[in-house]
Amino acid sequence: MALTPMMQQYLQIKENYKDCILFFRLGDFYEMFFEDAEIVSRELELVLTGKSCGLEERAPMCGIPYHASNSYLIRLVNKGYKIAVCEQLEDASATKGIVKRDVVKVVTPGTYTDSSFLDEKKNNFIMSIYLKESKGALCFADLSTGEFYGTSIFNDEAVILDEISKFLPSEILIYEEIDKTLISSIKERFNTSFTSVKSENLLNTSSLKIKEQFKNYDENNFDEHLVISSNVLLSYINETQKSVLGHVDYFTYYQVEDFLGIDINSRRNLELTESLRDKRKKGSLLWVLDKTKTAMGARMLRKWVEQPLIVEGSINNRLNAIEELTMNMPLLDELRDELNKIYDIERLIGKISGKNVNAKELVSLQNSLLNLPYIKKLLSNTESDLLNNTYKEIDTLEDIHSFLFSSLLENPAISVKEGGIIKDGYNEEVDELRKAKAHGKEWIAALESREKDLTGIKSLKIRYNKVFGYYIEVTKLNMEFVPKDRYTRKQTLANAERYVTDELKEMEEKILGAEEKLTTLEYEIFVQIRDVIESHIDRMKKTSNFLSSLDCLCSLAMCAIENNYVKPIITKDNKISIKEGRHPVVEKVIQREGFISNDTIIDDKDNNLLLITGPNMAGKSTYMRQVALITVMAQIGSFVPAKEASISICDKVFTRIGASDDLAGGKSTFMVEMWEVANILKNSTKESLILLDEVGRGTSTYDGLSIAWAVIEFICENKSSKAKTLFATHYHELTSLEGKISGVQNYSIAVKKLKDDIVFLRKIIKGSADDSYGIEVAKLAGIPEQVTNRAKEILVILEKGGVNTSEVSYTIVDSINAKEEVSSIEVVKEKSKKNIKEVRQTEQMQLGFADLEKEKLIAEISNIDIINLTPMDSLNKLYDIIKKAKTII
Repeated sequence: MALTPMMQQYLQIKENYKDCILFFRLGDFYEMFFEDAEIVSRELELVLTGKSCGLEERAPMCGIPYHASNSYLIRLVNKGYKIAVCEQLEDASATKGIVKRDVVKVVTPGTYTDSSFLDEKKNNFIMSIYLKESKGALCFADLSTGEFYGTSIFNDEAVILDEISKFLPSEILIYEEIDKTLISSIKERFNTSFTSVKSENLLNTSSLKIKEQFKNYDENNFDEHLVISSNVLLSYINETQKSVLGHVDYFTYYQVEDFLGIDINSRRNLELTESLRDKRKKGSLLWVLDKTKTAMGARMLRKWVEQPLIVEGSINNRLNAIEELTMNMPLLDELRDELNKIYDIERLIGKISGKNVNAKELVSLQNSLLNLPYIKKLLSNTESDLLNNTYKEIDTLEDIHSFLFSSLLENPAISVKEGGIIKDGYNEEVDELRKAKAHGKEWIAALESREKDLTGIKSLKIRYNKVFGYYIEVTKLNMEFVPKDRYTRKQTLANAERYVTDELKEMEEKILGAEEKLTTLEYEIFVQIRDVIESHIDRMKKTSNFLSSLDCLCSLAMCAIENNYVKPIITKDNKISIKEGRHPVVEKVIQREGFISNDTIIDDKDNNLLLITGPNMAGKSTYMRQVALITVMAQIGSFVPAKEASISICDKVFTRIGASDDLAGGKSTFMVEMWEVANILKNSTKESLILLDEVGRGTSTYDGLSIAWAVIEFICENKSSKAKTLFATHYHELTSLEGKISGVQNYSIAVKKLKDDIVFLRKIIKGSADDSYGIEVAKLAGIPEQVTNRAKEILVILEKGGVNTSEVSYTIVDSINAKEEVSSIEVVKEKSKKNIKEVRQTEQMQLGFADLEKEKLIAEISNIDIINLTPMDSLNKLYDIIKKAKTII
């Protein structure tokens, strides 16, 4: 048996796109066959059918409607599949034989550009890696916005992972010879798809393609590695999009050292753009700072957070602009109101360049441009360099607005191929055809009225559909009144008959001819309009960049006002001085009034390494993170949560906080910890900031203590390092290093001990902690009381030097049976509760864990709006309160 012509065509096209799912257009559906059909059926949970194709067995087939294809396509793309979209290139009704078809674009995770399915506040980057010997190059592009970045690097896995963590590409182009260990490391850490590039494609080192694509091409920025990496990425973009994208016309070259260095572990630990717990924006620094009004502003702010500055002048320019906005609330409010009316111009430009913008979107662009002159006017009296430069340089694009306003209807049709998009008065031929169409419909209405009078059939209707055109419809009850000499039967229905007349046929040709010509003409004119707008892409990109930056500045200014932030002083004296600093995220979660602020002084001299002791959960990690986040915020150019702050510019921030096994990679907690510490010690400099939490805890006590001691010595005594360091530890023996190693200073978290309970004061004080309070913390965590009491007994024996297990061999059960002891414990417990209550009345401190739920319940009860509660709501609320009360000891 021979394959059908259609199936032969399908297989020929599929041969060129073996790594893709082929969306094969058949009429109003995209059909998939064979293995593709099975994949789509499984992944999208669609019915798998079959089609006769000339083989003995029916070919597996799965289809999706053309008009709803995007929703299905994005689901497949998000699962990592590549989709080759094959369209009909001819009108099936005007073609004899098989319709010509071909792939018009390939959609992959990194090249998907439909803004309706992309996160508007995040870029969608595709990346290429090229490495050779000791050097390499990385390139990143976002086709939805036209951004293209590139950098030359050393062939170092840590550097590559750090750069990937900044951009988080959804697709990475790799070549066959790339180190498989590197690929495994990327897969372990990032949710991304990989596309292999054939090695022969790397051999083309010609810069011709780069010269043609980028208007700002500078051969001084392009070594061999960067030329190859750029060419690979551009070639892939052109192959998948089946065109050269004009909006990808500016190459942004950067060096890793141009921004504050934050490695992948530090980004995760500091929760810059997503929280550690659930990987969401809420709970991150970006969540606190993002009050942007535009999607493009939100994307730029994310870049600012990912890449803080290291140039003093650039940082101060942002700070001065924010200061001016905070001092002029009317200006800030008006700017934010106007920015709120701005559409995502960046991604609109991408659609214009990709030839897939519709008339409604161009009207959205037109409405956005309407606000630009007023934004420029608002900035006319500003003094800070950034705001004043925006006023001077921003292009208000009034000519583009006027052009769109004069050419497009205010509420055009969504489809550009169905007419209804060109405004009256813009084109004479359109106006004439539109009148002919309108007059034709008027004539149809007049004919209907006349036929009713002639036949006496009052229910007679003249209708239209795409299959039969115009027809006269008469109900069965009125059949006897139909003039047989003039009416020709067209179609019989259950309750009616449809007819045509010579006069109606003649008019139909005129009306439909006018409609078809009008639809075709409107589309042609729309394409011309789109091409004119595309010729101004450079201007629109510059304007969108100014608007994005302005939106970021307004966002940071509003954040500073709402959260009582201050303008930091930026220095180069290698000293960080913070008065009453606060953690920007934690204070938002627990409300600022409940957060205890702390001071910090750290430098490369007497206060080189702050050794922080105190119990777990007392706030050491929060304090350390807040110092790092305040530093990062200052170098972003943001105001900071403190009463005063003087921040010396850091070149890198390192953190070693928290424990995590990498069992899949064969590394224990201790191995991961040592790897991270090694990375810090190798790469830190005198200008770096280091946070180290519990170094050495993953091994035996003496080994851990020795390693922690040696690390402190290395940091403080190595002249090439001496990085500013916060070092939290439970090894109290290390506190003896103060005075012995220059630069070490002891600090601790203040704790109030009340009998068997403790209350964390969250205050950093000079000096070392007098106890680790481990048993008390265990009690607060909910460890059974008989266990913690037994632990106290064992601790006393161990502290006396008793290590013989016979001395501590009796069991917890024995302790439970000691009724008098248990009774005594209850008395102490009641006294402790009483003491805690008295202390709260006389001292300002944060709540202990045992009382936190009580305080929450009290606050919930006090906030109940009794007047507006219905009886049923009241009963539900009372039940809820009683249930919560029973869970609190």
